[in-house]
Amino acid sequence: MIRITELALPLDHPQEAIEAALLKRLGIPKADLVEFIVFKRSYDARKKNTEIKFVYILDATIKNEAVVLAKFEDDIHVKSAPDTNYYPVPDAPADLTERPVVIGFGPCGLFAALTLAQAGYKPIVLERGKEVRARTKDTWALWRKHELNTESNVQYGEGGAGLFSDGKLYSQIKDPKFYGRKVMHEFVRAGAPEEIMFVSKPHIGTFRLTGVVSKMREEIKALGGEVRFESKVSDIQIEDGRITQVGLDNGETINSRYVILALGHSSRDTFRLLHKKGVFIEAKPFAIGFRVEHPQSLIDTARLGKYAGHPELGAADYKVIHHAKNGRAVYSFCMCPGGTVVAATSEEGRVVTNGMSQYSRNERNANSGIVVGINPEQDFPGGPLAGVELQEKLESHAFEMGGRDYSAPGQLVGDFVKGKASTQLGDVEPSYKPGIKLTDLADALPDYAIEAMREAFPAFGKKIRGFDRPDAILTGIETRTSSPVRITRDRDSLQSLNTRGLYPAGEGAGYAGGILSAGVDGIKVAEALVHDMLADLKGMVK
Repeated sequence: MIRITELALPLDHPQEAIEAALLKRLGIPKADLVEFIVFKRSYDARKKNTEIKFVYILDATIKNEAVVLAKFEDDIHVKSAPDTNYYPVPDAPADLTERPVVIGFGPCGLFAALTLAQAGYKPIVLERGKEVRARTKDTWALWRKHELNTESNVQYGEGGAGLFSDGKLYSQIKDPKFYGRKVMHEFVRAGAPEEIMFVSKPHIGTFRLTGVVSKMREEIKALGGEVRFESKVSDIQIEDGRITQVGLDNGETINSRYVILALGHSSRDTFRLLHKKGVFIEAKPFAIGFRVEHPQSLIDTARLGKYAGHPELGAADYKVIHHAKNGRAVYSFCMCPGGTVVAATSEEGRVVTNGMSQYSRNERNANSGIVVGINPEQDFPGGPLAGVELQEKLESHAFEMGGRDYSAPGQLVGDFVKGKASTQLGDVEPSYKPGIKLTDLADALPDYAIEAMREAFPAFGKKIRGFDRPDAILTGIETRTSSPVRITRDRDSLQSLNTRGLYPAGEGAGYAGGILSAGVDGIKVAEALVHDMLADLKGMVK
């Protein structure tokens, strides 16, 4: 198979133009083309006011492939295509009695369990929250009625925190084995749109993702796995440096020497349990900030020029970064085109924000986190859980600032930059539910973060016209950008550094950031677990 890269076509090209461009690029007749697929499609908007082009990566099977490749020996844009197939782990032995346990059923736990189930290992999945549809009802109760269920919300439940997001499926992780293709393929099999296999920034959207996740859960069960909801892990047993048992809140215990720890980054009680039990944990950097909202039309015009609103392009996104004079990096995080800002707390008396979009991305506003990077040595020294404690302190204060009913503190960008409290809204209407309380956000975060962000907004306005418009809305606070801890694992075995049989994985363990990277990590740890389980069985037979 041959891969052709950087193949550009006009934005409104007909479908048949792709094949024609491929044949022309390779200089072959149509009869020599066996088949081709679009591996990736992106767009080049550098000339947004003259012409935006689609740019393709194509994989083609042709006759006389070696001859054609020799002709393009010095052309970096025509090469042999890499092998992107997924090669599954060995099937479980027929007499296998021990079952692996997966703690958490977000994207990481989902793909870990699916990988194990497809190979016959019949995993037991333990999820503290509810199944996806019941969870959705509980989440809406917070947004509409100010009623929080601490075990069923944006953070906890089937699908994890990624369920109530943009459903973004792109990442910058290194993926030499193309596990990301496996993730995409499984999503498509479960009902996601086929376009996610090739568009440059694929997304599913919250409502469509709920159906996809539930269908994948049913496949795990059909293959012999168990998925137990409202099953909170409250204890673990470790003997001679190896995990042996998992205890649940209801008093039940499950014996297993192979446990995948696919926690979300909000599982603070579990972090504390692991630390108490002596599992190696260390503090890691994360970021804190606010959510900013602009009219989506403003972002479309700034990013796409005269092509704003073009149906083939959809709602535009952005990515910005500013290095402030005080040494802090301020950057956009989890940008949600045509979406809403949502209440994302999982604990009483605390306020946390996040962003969410549906597949259509047709809501009035664009939003993203504008956050400042912080690190343990400089900003929260004091042990492995110091970052958790900082998050809790900031979120509790935001709850007070918002009026103690899960409303969030908010401020206009213009007032924030000037350092004065906001008293009334402009034309930009905030989307956060239960609602916002206008105030001065200077008290919501440490001084160094406020100083850096005040400097950043005018700088962002020079990159994206209108980004610093005075009536854009800031909603506080964004603290759960990534896990504040790393449950450190061995680089080769992917097991905890000091607890054999425990496989920390995904966002909560500090090894992923988003749906795609978490899914990839779930596959990797499932494969590592299978390798170790089979090696142990072989040793026992000897």
